[in-house]
Amino acid sequence: MAVVTALAGLTSASAAADGKRVALVIGNGAYKSVPTLPNPPNDAGDIAAALERLGFAVTLIANGNFDGMRRGLIALGREAGGADMAVVYFAGHGMEINGENWLIPVDAELKRDTDAANEAISLRSVMLQVASTTSLGLVILDACRNNPFAAKMSRSLAVRAAVSGGLGRIEPAGNVLVAYAARDGTTALDGDGRNSPFTAALLHNIESPGVEVTFMFRNVRDDVMEATRNEQQPFVYGSLSRKAIYLAGRPSGADASNTSQANAAPTVSGPAPAPPLAVDPTLVGTWEIMVPGERGASRWVWRILGDGTYKFRAEGLRAAPPHEGTITAANGHWTLHALKGLPKDYSDGGSYEVRDTTAVITGKLGTGYWKRSVE
Repeated sequence: MAVVTALAGLTSASAAADGKRVALVIGNGAYKSVPTLPNPPNDAGDIAAALERLGFAVTLIANGNFDGMRRGLIALGREAGGADMAVVYFAGHGMEINGENWLIPVDAELKRDTDAANEAISLRSVMLQVASTTSLGLVILDACRNNPFAAKMSRSLAVRAAVSGGLGRIEPAGNVLVAYAARDGTTALDGDGRNSPFTAALLHNIESPGVEVTFMFRNVRDDVMEATRNEQQPFVYGSLSRKAIYLAGRPSGADASNTSQANAAPTVSGPAPAPPLAVDPTLVGTWEIMVPGERGASRWVWRILGDGTYKFRAEGLRAAPPHEGTITAANGHWTLHALKGLPKDYSDGGSYEVRDTTAVITGKLGTGYWKRSVE
């Protein structure tokens, strides 16, 4: 289904997170030596707000120069020591030179490839700053765009032709994960909307409760590939232990018993049991939402029945396909499983809060304010 955030700034379900969480968010668009990138400041501001809702103490740097980025990373590294989680998010230009990945400040000129060491921030140093956490060090890079620095750069003989498209492959150590907007050696799209395709998908998934962090990035990957028609494939580097890690709170109820094995492959012991057919009566009914798009808005209609089934349809250009299946909803959390119209292994879930004729809902189906339909 299409990646959609129907309402920017929607407050997600509170993250049941214990321990200190710190984050540094950087959005570089106003480059002095190359054309401006329109989306990174928006991307960074929206990600910073989402991380704050998830309990992170966030430092936001808009259009950071070399000194500002360096100071921000040093401060984050000091805060990350002993913290439960530390996150660095960067949107802007990045590049690989002779096997080293660099994040580019707005005041960089990079007339020669050898200037990177003095004008850019190495990804290796960023990973070191988040490596001292007790649970997770996470680096998220929306920095794989086509890079005008590479085209005009004079290359030394030693590294001639060693400047590649996108970022290079890395091997993080310990409890560090690094997420690229596009896998190594490829470039990412900046997008025509407020956010890049990668950041739009990240915003759509990062506040979904009960989703382990590695599975959250799998959802981001699928959403980006669908939105870009398989032109862009996000990629995550690093290897974590079997301990389940949640950004937006652990699963509730019986699902919590599986948290220690969230990263393990599921065992096959026969067909999965059917979900319990229980729906919060306040959510029963027909709901609709208008979803903006580049070619006009589409109307999504979601009918939820008290017997634990649902039917969905959409009207408009590039609308999501109609489908139906089973749904559970209780205590502010919902899940659904498609039985018709989508692959049968398709599932979705999120949080909900009913306010009279409005339901505030998160999930891939369409995050935002759904209104009761007259149908």
